[in-house]
Amino acid sequence: MSTEPLRIVFAGTPEFAATHLQALLDSPHQVIAVYTQPDRPSGRGRKLTPSPVKILAETHQIPVLQPTSLKSPEAQVELAELNADVMVVVAYGLLLPQLILDTPRYGCINVHASLLPKWRGAAPIQRAIAAGDKTTGVTIMQMDAGLDTGDMLTINECEITNQDTGGSLHDKLAEIGPPALLTTLQQISTNQLQPQQQDHAHASYAHKLSKQEAHLNWQLSASELDCIIRAFNPWPVAFTELDGQRIRIWEAEPLASNKEPLADSPSETSGGTIISAGKEGLDIACGSGMLRIKQLQLPNSKAVGIQELLNSRKDKFQPGVRLS
Repeated sequence: MSTEPLRIVFAGTPEFAATHLQALLDSPHQVIAVYTQPDRPSGRGRKLTPSPVKILAETHQIPVLQPTSLKSPEAQVELAELNADVMVVVAYGLLLPQLILDTPRYGCINVHASLLPKWRGAAPIQRAIAAGDKTTGVTIMQMDAGLDTGDMLTINECEITNQDTGGSLHDKLAEIGPPALLTTLQQISTNQLQPQQQDHAHASYAHKLSKQEAHLNWQLSASELDCIIRAFNPWPVAFTELDGQRIRIWEAEPLASNKEPLADSPSETSGGTIISAGKEGLDIACGSGMLRIKQLQLPNSKAVGIQELLNSRKDKFQPGVRLS
């Protein structure tokens, strides 16, 4: 069945959103305008930097709108004058008032990086990994006034492996999201949508990430710590401290079940204590089990493997030393 091209207003900000915008630009649909967050200071010079979505839109000569809010009458009139069929929202970062939701002919649809109703909110990718989930995905939903509470239109699932990081899972979801979006747009244009109401009783919330929560608690199990380290790679990056210095941990793996301590990691050994240090990694006692750190980063240095670290800083990482 042929798809009638739709007049689309796109709203998004980060790279994940730009991937979906590119898919629309490659489709028969017409992107008539783009909304994105105002340029933000970035880098050491704090230079105002456009979002990935803005950069892509300007490359294709698409009008870019950057209001600080969509609550003003001026912003609402501006959208209405675009005469859009649908507004596609992907990690935009601004709340859409009900009047905005009702303005396009078919309303507003959102690409959300989780299997709703699980992990509503700002950081669904990282929260899924940190919680030890084995499956996630992308949900295309019809937006309503709630926070990620609208009816589900299309769902694409994705496995979370034991090696996935926040970065790698982001990339996986950025691959399966655009096809799900295009499927939904085809269903809209051919009047074939079959909305499914979310089961609100099973909802969970993915709070925005903070740098402080990346400070590892060595009383957690090795498996829990492994999930946190992978979730917070590449941002905000899990860290611990040694002699008052922050050490960022980029890669690790659990060496034991989170149910029973290892024989050489007795219960009286304090969490965070280095049990052994060798070319394969630093083995650290945890609340249960043991975590092997394979790549870390000292202050003012690059991330390195443990063998390279021990070649120059072996004295700092002797068995018995405790990380905090």
